[in-house]
Amino acid sequence: MDQRVAVVGAGYAGMAAAVTLAERGVPVTVFESGPVPGGRARRVTIDGREVDNGQHILIGAYTELLRLMQLVGVPPSALLRLPLDLRYADGFRLRGMLDFLFSGRIPLREQVDAARFFISLKWNAFRLQEDMSVSALLQQHRQNGVLGHYVWRPLCVSALNTPPEQASAQVFATVLRDSIAGPSGASDFLLPKVDLSRLFPEPASAYLARNGGELRTGAPVRDLAALQSEFDAVVVAVGPHQLKVLLPEIAPEYGYQPIYTCYLQYPEQFTLGLAMLGFSDGLVQWAFDRAALTGERGLIACVISAQGDHQQMAQDELGAACHRELETAVPGLPDPQWIRVIAEKRATVACVPGMKERPIRTNHKGLFLAGDYLDPDYPPTLEAAVRSGILAANRIMETH
Repeated sequence: MDQRVAVVGAGYAGMAAAVTLAERGVPVTVFESGPVPGGRARRVTIDGREVDNGQHILIGAYTELLRLMQLVGVPPSALLRLPLDLRYADGFRLRGMLDFLFSGRIPLREQVDAARFFISLKWNAFRLQEDMSVSALLQQHRQNGVLGHYVWRPLCVSALNTPPEQASAQVFATVLRDSIAGPSGASDFLLPKVDLSRLFPEPASAYLARNGGELRTGAPVRDLAALQSEFDAVVVAVGPHQLKVLLPEIAPEYGYQPIYTCYLQYPEQFTLGLAMLGFSDGLVQWAFDRAALTGERGLIACVISAQGDHQQMAQDELGAACHRELETAVPGLPDPQWIRVIAEKRATVACVPGMKERPIRTNHKGLFLAGDYLDPDYPPTLEAAVRSGILAANRIMETH
């Protein structure tokens, strides 16, 4: 195509749009204000150490992200694939969703109710007649027992990054449809073995360079009109709070939910024994052994998704709380040698009932949007970001 396209923002949405266009022969220039691509899923340097600004989990259902990773040359070894196996510090374990039918850990009454719950969702094609909170949905189907505590509520917080009391049951049902009820491998955990910038944005940048495009880091865009005069089309792929600066007249109003990641460095010989361990009570929801993923021996990443009391805690106080919770899994754990908390206070939009769809295309000629917040049926995940970028690229191809 004889046109040039600009993309504002080198997060997963922006780079997905850029790669999709580059694959079709369109020259793309990506403008990124920061020094590293990835947006809200990127590599950061703290105290001379490179870590992620948050720990992310992919699942096998992330078909579009996995397809683009393959396209730009990311090797399969960049991800650790684990079949669904929920293991908690208190000893609870669930290996695959059918395990609850054969596990003595779950009362028979709950097993029957859980089967009815899932059959009801599947019978209705995972569409609810009326949206409600996830808590209300679980209450309606008597799912507040063992499975509610160890599976449904943690899954809601992890996937939607919103407390079950506020989260959209319809979006939650969509997650269940695409993962647990999806094809073989859809519910597998895929844990990054490289940092989040190397996982896709940087290989995508190299792909652009090989196909006539480029990524410009340290290049903030403050004047969209000037950019539009230079390029045939522009994709604005920034968070909704950043959109208020660039396009205040169309920027949506959203509530936000945070993600806190607490890194704790222990002696190199320390290990959780697992790549990922769940915690059913307290602040921490999941702990990740970075030695099993990125080779950072003794480094543990504790993840706290969605809002909570931890937002009022100082960094040293939160680090001490995470350490105490890790001690429940590893008695006699020595004090950490280094603690750092990374707080993404607007990590995602709040995934609540009644979210309205926002179009990818704007009323401005040649101006398109991309971002994980644009799909009302899917939670704000890396997959949602990538899908929005692909859709924006497709809209450009259709209109030019």
